[in-house]
Amino acid sequence: MQYKKLGNTGLLVSEICLGTMTFGGQGMWKAIGQVGQSDANKLIERAVAEGVNFFDTANVYSEGESETILGQGIKDLNLNRENLILATKVRGRTGEGPNEAGLSRKHIFTQVKDSLKRLQTDYIDLYQVHGYDPVTPLEETLGAMDDLVRQGLVRYTGCSNMAAWQIMKAAGIAKSRGYHRFESLQAYYTIAGRDLEREIVPLLNDQKMGLMVWSPLAGGLLSGKFKRGEQAPEGARRASFDFPPVNMDRFHLILNVVEQIARLRGVSPARVSLSWLLAKPHVSSVIIGAKTLEQLTDNLDAAKLFLSEEELGMLDKSSEITQEYPGWMLERMMQDRFKREPSEPRPLKSEPELVGAAGRS
Repeated sequence: MQYKKLGNTGLLVSEICLGTMTFGGQGMWKAIGQVGQSDANKLIERAVAEGVNFFDTANVYSEGESETILGQGIKDLNLNRENLILATKVRGRTGEGPNEAGLSRKHIFTQVKDSLKRLQTDYIDLYQVHGYDPVTPLEETLGAMDDLVRQGLVRYTGCSNMAAWQIMKAAGIAKSRGYHRFESLQAYYTIAGRDLEREIVPLLNDQKMGLMVWSPLAGGLLSGKFKRGEQAPEGARRASFDFPPVNMDRFHLILNVVEQIARLRGVSPARVSLSWLLAKPHVSSVIIGAKTLEQLTDNLDAAKLFLSEEELGMLDKSSEITQEYPGWMLERMMQDRFKREPSEPRPLKSEPELVGAAGRS
């Protein structure tokens, strides 16, 4: 297991993070997973044994049961809290009242206390807003999050599922008001869906923010269990919860390349897909979810698979996205800024590198 800085902080997180959305199985979350305490403890124990120090949950997962199971698992296994990085989220609806959702100061302060109680801890390492709230001013949200850091209840703050302009606006407000900024973004990103690379990845690189990836296997599609023209296997998440959306015609072209490399390497398509993500320099940590030890072990082994430049190039080419305006115009106009005449000496500092295939160091 390798460890990476979370954005521009000194916090080191394992490149694979154990997501706990499969823990509990209450309400709508039943389709994603129904892992009880005993099995969850086994998953947590295996993950820690393999070097994972990063765990992600949310106050709404299984109506709070996910946080409860994670907190109890840490206690049951007698794990050293200081060696763990716990991340959770706030925004989703937790009740029927008009103020039991969103990112108001009231909801944030109520929910952080509830999350701390369920997790059986006195601080949260990374507290993330679970999405944009169009009702609450960003100034109010950022001020509340900043207060939590200053009170010692939260170490770092992050965001999730936000547009580039929203993230940048938040960064500007934080800087102008002296608030602690969002240090990371948790977002959907996979070889089957690279939309993030258009606007958000350049923003993250420019602002030195970390990227945590959710649903890296596109809701299980990249597990290798799904075949063109066939129904989702019984018991698979996609059979009852078809999310996130994927262009299936394009997906199968990508999957052909993934499976080709997987066969040559003697590994699962899931492991190849995860390794592709881990090779991206803008990715801080990839969140994996599991229902069984077998699934967890296979996903964790992606940290031991290093794809060649040729393999990464094949995967990049098969999954490349069509540039949208102004992307294609910006690239065209930038060409003259980096072009050198033959007589011009090579600059001492390297030129900016484009986001693309790169092996892990």
